[in-house]
Amino acid sequence: MTVKVAVIYYSATGTVHGLAQAVAEGAASAGAEVRLRRVAELAPDSAIDQNPQWRRHTDATTSVTQASVEDLVWADAFAFGTPTRFGAPAAQLKQFIDQTGGLWQEGRLADKPVTAFTSAFNRHGGSEATILSLANVFYHWGSLIVPSGFTDPAVYAAGGNPYGTSAVTGPAGDGPDTTALDAARYQGRRLTRTTIRLLAGGRVADGNPRETEAGRTPQTA
Repeated sequence: MTVKVAVIYYSATGTVHGLAQAVAEGAASAGAEVRLRRVAELAPDSAIDQNPQWRRHTDATTSVTQASVEDLVWADAFAFGTPTRFGAPAAQLKQFIDQTGGLWQEGRLADKPVTAFTSAFNRHGGSEATILSLANVFYHWGSLIVPSGFTDPAVYAAGGNPYGTSAVTGPAGDGPDTTALDAARYQGRRLTRTTIRLLAGGRVADGNPRETEAGRTPQTA
């Protein structure tokens, strides 16, 4: 069964863009038809020009199709990506989400699987809070949240964020590291496999044991 996945994101300097590409790759590898879409930039050129990395990424991604609410109608499942802004999604992604009121009112976003991913300048820079903030939107939509969970070694290797993939941007602006990209690809596969099972009326379960890379059941502190 082929399912349709929309990967919709905002990225200023490229880290979330890299994660979005990895999520799209993972979804495609699991059999999904994927739309990779960036939301509209709201910042003026005067602000973008003050940050060379921001300007460079903006110019390099003009070929990526801009997201529209029609992409949400088209999709069977969604993946949303955003940098962390004080523990909340970037205004650019929020502005896109604010356009979905009509679809929400018609119930056209309900029962569709959804997942989220993010990045921050610091490892404890609000990544989990940002994903949980997006979850508030998904609750209103009636969507079915698909977290990464502790369901694969890739999650542990990338820092162990069960809510969704999170990357550290860092001062060099080098983009996500290999472990974050692997976790993002896994997240895309998990979303797709869950959607396939849901649409087929099957049991929604990823099939991986909840254990550490060493094969031990995690202990609570």
